[in-house]
Amino acid sequence: MSDMSAGKKGSVIFSGFRALGLYSNHLAHVLRFHKKHREFYVLTAVGQCFHTYNVSNALPEDISSLAADRMLVYAAYGKLISAFAKNKEVVHTYKGHQADVHLLLPFGDHLISVDKDNVVIIWDVESEDTYLQISYDKASFEVSALMHPSTYLNKILFGSSQGSLQLWNIKSNKLLFTFPGWASAVTVLQQTPAVDVVGVGLASGQIIVHNIRFDETLMKFQQDWGPVTALSFRTDGHPIMASGSPIGHIGLWDLEEKKFVSQMRDAHTTAIAGLTFLQNEPLLITNGADNAIRVWIFDVAGGDGRLLRQRIGHSAPPTKIRHHDQSSLNILSAGQDGTLQSFSTVHERFNKSLGHGTLNKTRAKKKGVTNDTAKLPAITTFASETARQSDWDGIIACHRGFLVTTTWSYQKGSIGAHKLEPERFNKNRSLNVHATAVDITSCGNFAVIALSSGHIDVYNMQSGFHRGHYGKDKAHAGAVRGVSVDALNQLTVSVGADRLLKIWRFKSKELLHTHSLPAAPASSLLHRDSGMLAIALDDFTIHILDMETRRTVRRFSGHRGQINDMTFSPDGRWLITASMDCTIRTWDLPSGSCFMKYCIFSLAVCFFSRSNNTLCSMVSLRPLPADYEPTVIMLPGTCPNTEEEEVLDADSSEMDEYISPAQLDEHLITLSLLPDSRWKNLLHLDIIRVCAYHYRPFKTPPKLPKAAPFFIPTIPGLVPQFALPSTPSEDQSKIVNLGVLAQKSTFYLQLEKALDNNSYEEPVKLLRELGPSAIETELRALSPDMGGEVRVMQSFLKMISSILQSKRDFDLAQAYLALFLKVRCEQSADLFEAFLKVCSNRKQSFKIVIKIHNMTVFDLFLIK
Repeated sequence: MSDMSAGKKGSVIFSGFRALGLYSNHLAHVLRFHKKHREFYVLTAVGQCFHTYNVSNALPEDISSLAADRMLVYAAYGKLISAFAKNKEVVHTYKGHQADVHLLLPFGDHLISVDKDNVVIIWDVESEDTYLQISYDKASFEVSALMHPSTYLNKILFGSSQGSLQLWNIKSNKLLFTFPGWASAVTVLQQTPAVDVVGVGLASGQIIVHNIRFDETLMKFQQDWGPVTALSFRTDGHPIMASGSPIGHIGLWDLEEKKFVSQMRDAHTTAIAGLTFLQNEPLLITNGADNAIRVWIFDVAGGDGRLLRQRIGHSAPPTKIRHHDQSSLNILSAGQDGTLQSFSTVHERFNKSLGHGTLNKTRAKKKGVTNDTAKLPAITTFASETARQSDWDGIIACHRGFLVTTTWSYQKGSIGAHKLEPERFNKNRSLNVHATAVDITSCGNFAVIALSSGHIDVYNMQSGFHRGHYGKDKAHAGAVRGVSVDALNQLTVSVGADRLLKIWRFKSKELLHTHSLPAAPASSLLHRDSGMLAIALDDFTIHILDMETRRTVRRFSGHRGQINDMTFSPDGRWLITASMDCTIRTWDLPSGSCFMKYCIFSLAVCFFSRSNNTLCSMVSLRPLPADYEPTVIMLPGTCPNTEEEEVLDADSSEMDEYISPAQLDEHLITLSLLPDSRWKNLLHLDIIRVCAYHYRPFKTPPKLPKAAPFFIPTIPGLVPQFALPSTPSEDQSKIVNLGVLAQKSTFYLQLEKALDNNSYEEPVKLLRELGPSAIETELRALSPDMGGEVRVMQSFLKMISSILQSKRDFDLAQAYLALFLKVRCEQSADLFEAFLKVCSNRKQSFKIVIKIHNMTVFDLFLIK
């Protein structure tokens, strides 16, 4: 796991999720019956996982053998064996083999395994202990097959590469009988519906039906297609035996009449790995190394089976993959096997195959793909558009070395109606001219096809008619390597082997701009939303051209091999490239740097998923140094690997987070980063109070009238008169001196303390934590009228001066000084004098302009 964890450190953005379109390999499938669900389940091995349809957890190595009983599934990988419960949870691990295990057989409470050193170990399933170990001499008896004969208690039948068979009692560890064999290696041992009778498949192609109770051969059959790879017997009342061959044919044999009945040719394109008839049903399940699982039903006259359903993927590596739509739910994939397939990222039941390309669809249906003489070679590149796919074909594809381009229908899941071929060559396919690049307009109405001769043609996707070409004779002097149409069908851009990039008007086919490239291009890709065109050159560099300005805005270098494929992120900020040097690089267009690079053993194509780790967690996107060596990572299997995810999470958590310093440079002015509401409205608090007063609620709660005195005083005299309240004399002051009542705040005390130690960090810290109203209250409290002192006001100005000298919190210093001057503007002369004393030691001149309500209040020129 150390290599795996090291590899995971190469990519913190992209992590392996699962592989799509994998169904089977060269190992035979296993059939199990669930008694509670009353259903059959098929198990197949796929790399490090096995499928139950449902999927297992991943194992560290590829599975070399697979077996199952009614409770557990056993998978051998390397020298270890794991037992799975519920197809996902590993409940037992068996260790003890010194060589790779290649045969497994569940046997009641025991498990029998055979390794490449010819050692047979019988395990106790629950305790994981070794019950019995048998070592064979490879020269005399090399175990090649094993089975448990029905009703034979504690008996196991072993077949060998030398052709002989041995029957053992594993409880008493005794060899009961040795069958001499038929002078050919035993490849298959299979129980027949009859007790004591087994089917034996040989490397010579012979099929022996043998009675092991009496050591009597009941019948022999000869298969002409090579060694027997699999055997199965029908149990629904028909005495039929099916045999598999290395070339993909299936033979059907009548056991009553002892003759060959029929054949199912080309059931698979590779060797038949497994054959199983369902119990009491006319259904045959087959699988092979061609990455296919098929179910055949025998319900027609003559005993032949017809295909009922299948799960198939590419039998050869893919050549190009692309998202079919913006939802990222379906992925189109073209493979070297000549097929075009669609894989769903949601569930495998939505996968579908669009078939193999052919010039005559009707003939291909009658003769089959294998015998079709008009079938087309593998697809090299394709383009798809979903805008009008329900009305007509929405996919167009180029085939290797072929002039004809084909249209495909995603809705129908098959090749389309049109075979687009330019008339200028008079259908002369002997010419060395082939289609090199294609694109479909965003509206889905037109297809643009580029040829190796330098021509670029436009076709209508609905009718298949030719709608013009670019250039008077040719668009380019050499082969066209890439062609794209913008999102609005206004411009067409093409790159050719003549080292020219040309921009054409889509409708009139007029040449608008020509741009020279430093090397011949290999391919191009246009991100329609951003108008960025990526051009991969033969010198292994990538150039980014802005379609708006028609200038090269970025140049990326670093690949050491031909660039196979590239794709943009949905927002156009990242470009991901795959190269022949087996590396995948992620380039950041805004910064013009590569921030992700990792190595894979083999790589052909790439595409961008619209989900990545940056959407779920914090990921540092730092540019990689030029001498960075990528680590090797493994491609994902068909299921997530929990251990790999844990390694990735650990790496992400250990990633050093960049911490910005308090000040980047002592010569730069640094802002406070406080919210604007904490300082921007300090000069407008009076306006805010007025607005709050005017927009107060109209209805005020009723006020109680003042209580009248019980005895109203009167003036003595003949006429009664009430005595008026006495008014204060004019010389009496109405101003109350609150100085004796005022209490000094923490900020005030800190300013007083700063006069002695000349340290203003604490007052600034306190002021940063206060709100606008509290700040105004503190500044007003510095006035002698409010209990303050002039020397404390001088200390405040010294604090402002210290902030300006440190070049930090520049915005706060300006705001606090402006509020202070506004509050004490009536004592401006004293402030000028105090401020000049504070700043008398400055060696430079500066000007402070305080603006209140868009009007300059003070201009202070302090010149030493």
